[in-house]
Amino acid sequence: MNDFHLAQVNVGRLLAPLDSPQIADFVAQLPEINALADRAPGFVWRMVDEEGADATSLRPENGDDLFLINCSVWESVDALKAYVYRSDHLRVLARRREWFERLADHHMALWWVPAGHRPDVQEAMDRVALLRAKGDTPDAFTFRAPHPPPGSSA
Repeated sequence: MNDFHLAQVNVGRLLAPLDSPQIADFVAQLPEINALADRAPGFVWRMVDEEGADATSLRPENGDDLFLINCSVWESVDALKAYVYRSDHLRVLARRREWFERLADHHMALWWVPAGHRPDVQEAMDRVALLRAKGDTPDAFTFRAPHPPPGSSA
């Protein structure tokens, strides 16, 4: 068992409310895409709200009803990358501009957590802020500049 797992967060601001026709196709695909993640090799955990299906009712940015967060934990960078770019998740990712604003700065961050740790909304948002402030570091990085787990020689 690995001593560390990879946490990821991505955030976005919807172009319209979740219950609007403009966002309906995105919302309709959430159960399928979340189930795909849950079954993906290397998946460990994903953040959910009180309803337990997804995190769409969480408000990480001052109650902004259009701002969403997705946070999960994976066994490795490779496991997460395979899910994001080499599964049916890619077809949803390719359509993100239909549903989400283009953010001016980083919208996602990766970081290592001790195995068994589950990040909360504040920790996840802090990692996005850290990446925005300092760029890629071992404490918050992107797929373009991945860092190895702490104590790793790789």
